[in-house]
Amino acid sequence: MSVSRQDAWTQDEDLILAEIVLRHIREGSTQLTAFEEVGAQLSRTPAACGFRWNSVVRKQYQTGIELAKKQRKESKYNPVSAKPVNKAEELPDVAEGEAGLHLEDVLSYIISLQSRAATRSGEEGQLQSLHEQLVYLQEENKMLKEEVKELSDKLLMVEDDYRALIEIMDKARKLVISDDRANKQKVRFQMDKNGNLERVNKS
Repeated sequence: MSVSRQDAWTQDEDLILAEIVLRHIREGSTQLTAFEEVGAQLSRTPAACGFRWNSVVRKQYQTGIELAKKQRKESKYNPVSAKPVNKAEELPDVAEGEAGLHLEDVLSYIISLQSRAATRSGEEGQLQSLHEQLVYLQEENKMLKEEVKELSDKLLMVEDDYRALIEIMDKARKLVISDDRANKQKVRFQMDKNGNLERVNKS
């Protein structure tokens, strides 16, 4: 008894699955027969192939399916036309026994769903964490803006005080210069009888 594969499907395997299923649709065969052919070729169970087709691949080939059905109607060659196509044969069901889904296929699918749910939950948790960080950074940014404004106001006050101090110092310097000039103007010289200059202080 051959061991059926349980690993993930590749794009090449999906392509093989699609090609074989579409060929069987064109020829008027059942999808169950197509799943058996794919399973034999890829070492997978027919149920796993049917599950892969119905859950993933079929959605990507809607146009191809419609075209294949149209070609089947137009074609005179129909090797299994004696037996009408039954929806129960197209979609594997657990109630069909060996042709239906195996327990490992169902478990594998459930595990994959759980994995996706866990991934999505992790992403939601990460998103929540990022949102909390964003709120925190926005609050911090608001506080920093207020602090910058406060420091800017203090800087303006310091600049005003500095300008006032410069003005006071400038006035004081002018007063000192004015006093020096006044003192110098109080002193004058005159010529005595002998023709010599002598200093005369103003009273």
